[in-house]
Amino acid sequence: MLTEERYRLILERLQSRGVVKLQELVELLGASESTVRRDLIDLEANRLLKRVHGGASLITQKSTEPGMDEKTFKNIREKNKIARLAAMQLQNGDCIYLDAGTTTLSMIPYIEAQNITVVTNGLSHVDALVSKNIRSYLLGGLMKTHTKAVIGSIALQNMNQFRFDKSFIGTNGIDVKMGYTTPDPEEALIKRNAHLLSGETFVLADSSKFGEIAFAKLFDLNEATLITDMVPEPYKVPISQKYKVIEG
Repeated sequence: MLTEERYRLILERLQSRGVVKLQELVELLGASESTVRRDLIDLEANRLLKRVHGGASLITQKSTEPGMDEKTFKNIREKNKIARLAAMQLQNGDCIYLDAGTTTLSMIPYIEAQNITVVTNGLSHVDALVSKNIRSYLLGGLMKTHTKAVIGSIALQNMNQFRFDKSFIGTNGIDVKMGYTTPDPEEALIKRNAHLLSGETFVLADSSKFGEIAFAKLFDLNEATLITDMVPEPYKVPISQKYKVIEG
């Protein structure tokens, strides 16, 4: 197989999976481990991927935030699996914070707990919540047109009027050293404040987020329970065995 063909197949697999294991690429390409390693080094040098322990992941700009429309159609099956697991954490009468984002939005149809109260900064979330007759509060503040999330000082002031049994937070990156991260510092403040006001915090993230590091830190991995579709093999020991994880 030509080098260019191997490059194309590696990048296609990464686009569909987000994270790919070295052994998986060896089988896919029918090439030796040393050849695949060299391919990954070359592709990383051209900033087309990022090598991680035991494989590779997509490379993203730390300060770039995908829009709601772009994120809605990515990893749909994984998000639904995570959403179902997240909804199972709710108990009757809970008062919760539901973060803006497509994975938390996917959680709403699976909510079966009765008499819950939801505070959210997601414009899209309010319509879905009201449709299910769930008591809901939308934070006031600056609306981000890109992600339909409410942010800023007014939103923080609004949020400080509440206390939550549980919060459900989205993230753009999961890293053992850097913790949970997101591109926008103002949105990070909202997420971090919701975490501080909650008795228990759950982070909802599909497996493509592992190994990613965005610009603004939310909090460390040990401060929340991660709900994910799967923990990729390179992260099973450093994450699954050290931190609280609910895996689909």
